[in-house]
Amino acid sequence: MAKRAGIVLAPITRADAPVLFQWINDRDLVLLNSAYRPVDEPTHVAWLSGLSQRRDRVVFAIRLQRGRRLIGVCQLNGISDVHRCAELQIRIGDARWRGRGFGTEAVKRLVDFAFKDLNLHRVFLHVFRTNERAIRTYARAGFHVEGILREAAHVDGRYRDVLVMATLRSGEAAG
Repeated sequence: MAKRAGIVLAPITRADAPVLFQWINDRDLVLLNSAYRPVDEPTHVAWLSGLSQRRDRVVFAIRLQRGRRLIGVCQLNGISDVHRCAELQIRIGDARWRGRGFGTEAVKRLVDFAFKDLNLHRVFLHVFRTNERAIRTYARAGFHVEGILREAAHVDGRYRDVLVMATLRSGEAAG
């Protein structure tokens, strides 16, 4: 049995707000998976306050088991009760905790939650074709490439290809 990476998925708390605000405004961090646009504090506070009011989204803090330090966030967006699917997003906010298996473990736990607790059938994601570390993480967590959206994202002055990856409850490759 593989050794657990030492993280837990837990609720986001108000005490997390300053760190999350810092991460969402860290240009280099945001550019790993999105175009950068600064977020003002009122918008951030409204996002945080609205988390519990949306049935189509579940957001977790990624915390170290020891000390419960916040190292990232992961979420399921666009949860569909009809199609039984959702889009996964993850961010390990603190660079010191990247490359240690925490992201892979968080993705596996979030997918497990999606299948067992939400009764979803399919979890998918979008990732820049150039983000090789993330692609390897998703593959280790059971995701398969379904296709390429050519030049689908304009980030930092360039168009980027976006891979669509997914995993099914049965564990089979999607498509």
